[in-house]
Amino acid sequence: MPKKKKIGSYPNAMIVMSLTAALFLIGFCGLLVIQSKKLVSIIRQNIEVRVFLDKEITKAGQDSVLNIIKSKPYVLVSSEVTPITFFSKEEAAKEFIDGTKEDFTTLLGENPLRDSYRVKIGEEYFEEAKLQQIKKDLEQINGTYEVVYQEDLADNINRNVTKIYIVLASFALVMLIIIVLLVNNTIKLAIYSQRFLIRSMQLVGATNGFIQRPYILRGALQGLTGGIVAGGLLIALQQVAVRNVEGLGMLQEYDKIVILVGVVLALGICIGIASTYQSLARYLRMALDDLY
Repeated sequence: MPKKKKIGSYPNAMIVMSLTAALFLIGFCGLLVIQSKKLVSIIRQNIEVRVFLDKEITKAGQDSVLNIIKSKPYVLVSSEVTPITFFSKEEAAKEFIDGTKEDFTTLLGENPLRDSYRVKIGEEYFEEAKLQQIKKDLEQINGTYEVVYQEDLADNINRNVTKIYIVLASFALVMLIIIVLLVNNTIKLAIYSQRFLIRSMQLVGATNGFIQRPYILRGALQGLTGGIVAGGLLIALQQVAVRNVEGLGMLQEYDKIVILVGVVLALGICIGIASTYQSLARYLRMALDDLY
């Protein structure tokens, strides 16, 4: 005896697979954005403004300069790194010799370098124009000889990061459009097999809301299933990458990854509901002759 069709029951494996694949790719783009932002943040925290001191400055003068720098609003506030570091001229000479393999002290007979403070700047000030203002502000401190930083580096980093975000956002948008079209077509084909059952329900007086309810619930469940699988794959990929790529653990922000998985789940449910509703509306409005 043939099995009776139930309203809202149709094969869903292809729909769930389509949703899972697209949601995974969208989530992967989000994961790249999260980790690239963390990487940029780490790079910015390690870029320093160097404040060189007068050669004749006393210890009290050095402390005075340090206290003034500490009071500046643009100095990085962080529990992970030391925002201001004193760098003696002896340490500077050693760093220069280690980098160039040339001992200039034997040629000059003295160390011409200066003591300095290396200051890390807050991310919100990481723009060329703001760094120029910081440079001018620090040079006005009594006891400061010169302030230097890697000019144009901030603009280059900001410009490249913007390009990366635009590419990832464009890819995610294209994937979102593809997923909606793909799921729409898949659901249309699935509901097509139930077009006569839908018409029979209408003929016996069932309202559109009553007919739509089981399909909408099924669409939401499909979206949720696809989101759960996609989220699980994202977490698994992230864990494998962390274990096999040295240093990648520094880029992980687990609270944001949890939010990303939540967004993937919500997006799956929304797409499942919206696509099912849109596909179903076509058959609810269709004339009887068009069903054949």
